[in-house]
Amino acid sequence: MSTIQRVFILGAGKVGAGLARAARRAGLHVTLRPFRRGIPKKPLDADLVILALRDRELGPAAEALAASGVVRRERRVTAVVHCAGALRSDAIAALRGPGVAVAQMHPMISFASTTISPSLERGQLHVEGDRAACVAARAFGQKLGLTPRTVANLDPIAYHAAAGLVANGAAALAAGGVDLLERAGVDRKTAALMLGPLLRSVAENVERIGLPAALTGPIRRGDAAGVARHLALLERIAPHVVELYLAAGRLQLPLSAAIGDTTPEAVAAIALVLRAR
Repeated sequence: MSTIQRVFILGAGKVGAGLARAARRAGLHVTLRPFRRGIPKKPLDADLVILALRDRELGPAAEALAASGVVRRERRVTAVVHCAGALRSDAIAALRGPGVAVAQMHPMISFASTTISPSLERGQLHVEGDRAACVAARAFGQKLGLTPRTVANLDPIAYHAAAGLVANGAAALAAGGVDLLERAGVDRKTAALMLGPLLRSVAENVERIGLPAALTGPIRRGDAAGVARHLALLERIAPHVVELYLAAGRLQLPLSAAIGDTTPEAVAAIALVLRAR
């Protein structure tokens, strides 16, 4: 079961299309089927079936696939996995049975386009479910450069919220940064080119040196006056960004205190500046 050569992906959205491109680059035979075309009529010749669908579509799709019988093969187990981060393997339990094993296989990667794929190298892949399906999902992930892992007793909602906070929150932060750079005189396209590498450097620091060490900037340095200047300017030219700046600043305070590059008094002074707004 650990040998994955043929993959069937149901769902040609951002995740499905991205996984299909990566799998083909890894030398796998991939069939990508848009969900709007419905459930296949013929038996699937695949070592791994991936349901890259919206959360609400998984249950009905699993039931329809189970009723069709197209995923079952004689003398071999078919692994069927879904890519939803907030749902356990039981979301597709309707498929579980003789000859079919199910699992959750969630790549903690930001898929934002159906035509441009992110790098999967060193990305994390959370796998949970039936043993045979987990073995297949791990083998597939490793072929794509992902690092499979299973966290025992994982809370899927908290896990997915963390992924969403970082992935979607980072995009929102970047949008705020582009807005401010435009107000500073930088054109929008150049602003994105400036902030992309900055975001990558933060990601590399988080991965390589961890937290709190990855924190940089005025709050790490204990520069209460610098933070106050930022806020005064934001309140004047971009008031819609103030709450985002304040929330991010408050999360930085314990990181700064843990690093110890500044004094407790300086951290307290920044806290007062942030609370004053």
